[in-house]
Amino acid sequence: MSTNASPPIVQLPTDQELVLKVIPMPGDCNANGDIFGGWVMAQVDLAGSVLPARYTQGRMATVAVNEFVFKQPVRVGDILSFFSKVSRIGRTSITVKVEVYAERFRTQGQYIKVTEASLTYVAIDDNGQPREIPVRAI
Repeated sequence: MSTNASPPIVQLPTDQELVLKVIPMPGDCNANGDIFGGWVMAQVDLAGSVLPARYTQGRMATVAVNEFVFKQPVRVGDILSFFSKVSRIGRTSITVKVEVYAERFRTQGQYIKVTEASLTYVAIDDNGQPREIPVRAI
């Protein structure tokens, strides 16, 4: 197998919601020209928080990054699409799955999966303490 094999072209998920689209810029990359993993993680945290916000109806905080897998490098100019799906709703917390797909600048319309993650958010009160998720929101 060649080490220069292209990553597989995939279809975008239809069972998840598009919650964010963003294009990384030169200031977001390392010396090799790849986007910093921490920058991608921050975007995933933002994307992951969109769906839980509908349920918590107030303040919430990220309490766990359960899984985070970088599958392919992200490059300057990629168009990143972040898809999210709620995987678990507890009494005070919500876990979501986030998948990130890239359209390379020169091959728009073709997608590769670059990152997948699972994050847990907890509803918090004004003092930063866990609070129950409103029943009417579930």
